[in-house]
Amino acid sequence: MWRLAFRKFGYIITILWGVASLVFVLFFIIPADPARMMTDQREDEQQLRAIRQQYGFDLPVWKQYLLYLNDLSVVSAYSDVATIPLLNAEKRNIPHKKILRLKAVYLCIKWPYLRESFQYQGVKVSTLLGWRFQNTLILAFTSFAFSMLTGVLMGLVAGAFHRTWIDSSITLISVSGMALPSFVSAILASWIFAFVLHDLTGLNITGNLWEWDDLGESRQLVLKNLLLPALTLGVRPLSVITQMMRSSYLEQSSMPYVLTALSKGLSSRKIIVRHILPNALNPVVSVASSWMASMLAGSVFVEYIFGWNGIGKLVVESATTLDLPVLMGCVLTFSLVFVVVNLLTDMIYKALDPTVTYK
Repeated sequence: MWRLAFRKFGYIITILWGVASLVFVLFFIIPADPARMMTDQREDEQQLRAIRQQYGFDLPVWKQYLLYLNDLSVVSAYSDVATIPLLNAEKRNIPHKKILRLKAVYLCIKWPYLRESFQYQGVKVSTLLGWRFQNTLILAFTSFAFSMLTGVLMGLVAGAFHRTWIDSSITLISVSGMALPSFVSAILASWIFAFVLHDLTGLNITGNLWEWDDLGESRQLVLKNLLLPALTLGVRPLSVITQMMRSSYLEQSSMPYVLTALSKGLSSRKIIVRHILPNALNPVVSVASSWMASMLAGSVFVEYIFGWNGIGKLVVESATTLDLPVLMGCVLTFSLVFVVVNLLTDMIYKALDPTVTYK
C-alpha cells in the first residue's frame, strides 16, 4: 500500500505542474489589467507603472512563468542581484542555514509560496486559504458524513425490501435528488426553510459557523448555520450512494457465500453486517471518494448562496475582482485535494479488499 503511495508521488507532481501551467496561461490571456484592479479611479500612469514593476507585470510572459514555478516549487532558486520583490529572500522568510550558494544563485528548501493577494495587499494567499479552507473542510466533511451514513442505510433498506413500496419510495427520492442541481436545491432550501418557515425552524439564509456578537467583542459558535449548507451539499451524493448501495447489496445477496451462511443457521442480521456489507461497500467507497473531492471543490454555489466564508466563496470574490494569485491558489488547492483523495481511495479500497493488486 505504501509502495503504491510512493509510486504515485511523481504522478501527483506532474498533475500539479500541468494544472499550474494551464491556469497561468488561461489567466494571462484574460483581457484585463490586474494593476488597474488594484487601484481606484484616481490612478495615474506613474502609479500603474510602479505597481507593474512591483509585481513583475512588466516582465516577459516566459520569465513570469518561470518565476511562478519557482515560487511554487519546494526547492527554489533566487539571486541576490534581483531587482523585483518577487525574488526577495527576506520577504519569504528563507532560512539561511539551508541556503547553498552556486555562484550568484541560491538554492533553498521552503514551503510553496503562493504570493500575495492583489486586493488584500500585504496578506499572503496561503493565509487567506488557510482559514477559508477550514470552513470548507467542516462543511464538506459534515455533508459527506450525512450523505454516506444515510445513503448506506437507505441503500440497505431498499435492497432488503426489494420490489416493495419501501424500495420504490427510496428509489424515487434518490432519483429526484440526482436530478436536482446543487444551486437549485440551495435556493429552494434557503427559501423554504429560512424564509417561509423561519418562525418554525429559526434558520438564517446566510451565516457562518462563528459569528461576532452585536458589539463585535466576542465570537459565538452558531451550529444551526451549518445545517442548511450541509444538507444541500449532500443531496446529490446521498442519492448516488443510495443507488450504488442498493445495487451492490442486491448483487452480493445472490452470491453463493450468502447461501452457505444461511445453511449454517446464521441470522439475516449477521449475514448482512458481517458478510454482505463489507463486500457491498467496495464500489460505494470508490463513488463516495470522488464525491468527497467534488464537495470540497464544488461547493462554490452553495457557499456563495448561503454566505458561507469558505474557499468556494473566495473563488467567486477573487474572480470578480481579478485577484489572480488568490484564484490560482484556489485552483491549485482544488487540484491537490482531488489527487490526494484519489490516492487515499486506492489505499482504502485495497484495505477493504486485499485481493486487489495494482500494477
